[in-house]
Parts: sequence; structure tokens; C-alpha cells
Amino acid sequence: MTAQLSGVGPVPARPTPDPLPRRRRSQRPAWEEPPSPLGTLAKGAVLTALVAAVLVPMWAVLVTSLASRSTIDEAGGMVMVPREIDPSAYITIFSGGQITQAVWISTLVTVLGTTVSLVLTVLAAYGLSRPGSVGHRGLLFFFLLTFLIFPGLVPSYLVVTGLGLKDSIWSLILPSAISVFNLVVIRAFFMNVPGELLDSARIDGAGEFRILWRIVLPLSRAVIAVVGLFYAVGYWNAYFNAVLYIDDNDKFPIQRVLQSYILAGQSPNVSGAAVSLPGISAYPPTLAVKMAVVMVTVVPAVIVYPFVQRHFTKGVITGAVKG
Repeated sequence: MTAQLSGVGPVPARPTPDPLPRRRRSQRPAWEEPPSPLGTLAKGAVLTALVAAVLVPMWAVLVTSLASRSTIDEAGGMVMVPREIDPSAYITIFSGGQITQAVWISTLVTVLGTTVSLVLTVLAAYGLSRPGSVGHRGLLFFFLLTFLIFPGLVPSYLVVTGLGLKDSIWSLILPSAISVFNLVVIRAFFMNVPGELLDSARIDGAGEFRILWRIVLPLSRAVIAVVGLFYAVGYWNAYFNAVLYIDDNDKFPIQRVLQSYILAGQSPNVSGAAVSLPGISAYPPTLAVKMAVVMVTVVPAVIVYPFVQRHFTKGVITGAVKG
């Protein structure tokens, strides 16, 4: 059917649209849709529960470490509501005894171990990320094989003692100097550095070490920071190597001392030590001393983490997904 207009030819009438099935407002997958109000409420409840599961125990440890003997006796154990502050537990463990020495040993092992691990991991990851490197496939297979095969405690102990590392801080560093997981993450990140950029540097006369130092590392600060945090927390929290290889009490790291507190109930160097300072209990309760040692082991990681947290998404996720 056509319509006739004055001075204009016949204009076709607009066809009546055929009825179509009702379509969804969005063609995105369901998991990309914004959550419903019920879903948002459920997510908030789960996140609140997770945060409470972390903060409530930390709060109990902190309050108990600062509680007096009478407060702990009234609570029958861990204290949740602070009544009075009694720092005698911290005064006792930092009075120049084993805890002070252990903190120094742990700090030294963490700093030195993180530096050694980062240097070795970065060098190995860069070499394995270059397809034309000598023995590329064999070395990569050798590293990945450690995911499936672990030598065991007895061979590891024999190797460490055979190298003369027993009762040395190097026995706390070298057996775990390279994490294959961290190596794979950094290698994946290095492989995504544009090859044209590296080729242009080679044309200008730069060697591999100069390329790594001047080009690759500045582009990989995020993943290096995250992996460095992983290594630092691992060295700070490690205690099993100290159990195996360290017999001298003066070389115990802080986690080894904490283990002796938890298992033995007390440490001969600090338990029962009198503290004669104004306003401080003469004998801090054993539970308060234990919780004070726990706080000493936890606080450094809590302080460092916020400075590196912003690199997690850009570093680990990008490096793992792009590989």
C-alpha cells in the first residue's frame, strides 16, 4: 500500500513490524552482570565475616599481651575486653635476652635472604624467558620438575651438613633461595616485554645484563615488589629450617623461639624474669609473654604489606595471566 502526497511521488507505507521474541536487555554473561541487592548483601556479609575472622584473633592476642595477671586470671585465658595496660611482657622479652637476639637474626635472614632470592630468581627468569638461550628447554623442565618431585628431608639435611652450613644463617637461606612459583610468575612477565624494544637495545650495543637492568627491570617493578614481599614474608615466618639446622640458641630466629614458647610453654631465658619498673607487674604471666612474642612476629609483615598491596593486581595477576 502506498500513500500519495502532493508534488511527491508515491511513498511506501511503513511496514508493520513482525512480533519478535522478547530479548534480554544485556547480552553479557551472567557473571558479568551487576549483582542483585540480595547478592550485594551476601557479599558484604561474607567479607565482613572474613575480616572479623582475621581481626578478632589479632585483637585478642594484642589485648592479652598487654593484660595483667589478674585480668588474665579473671578471663580464664585470652582477654577480649581490655581493663588495664601492663607492658611487663614486652619489657621482659626486650630486656636484652633471647627475643632481642632472635629479632635481629630474623631481620638479617629476611633482608639477606630476600636479596639473594630476588637476584637469583630474576636472573634465572630472564634467562628462561629468552627463547634462544642455551639449554632453555632443559633448564625450564628441570625447574618445573621440582613441582612434582621433592628430594625429602634426609637428602636435604645431608646436603646442607655436607656443605658445612649447619649452625649458619646460610642454612636458613640457601635451601629455599629460589621458589619455582615465583620464578614462573616473573618469567611470564618478562616474556611479555616487547621483543622489538629489546632488539633495538641490542642494535645500540647493549648487552644482556644492561638490557635487564635498564629496560626489563624498570618495566617489571610491580611483579618484583610482589615477589619480594612473598620472599620476605616467607623468610620471616620460616622456622622449620631452623629446627633442622640450627642448634645454637643464640642463632634462633624469632619463629623458632615462638615455637619453643608454644610447645614447651616457656623459654628459660625470659620466663619468670623479674621486672622491677614502676607501675609494672613483677612477674608477667606466661600467656601474656606468649602473646607478646606472637605480636612481635606478626607486626613487621602487617607494617610492610600496605606498601606493597597496591602492586598485587598489576604484578601477580598480570604476570600470571599474560604468560
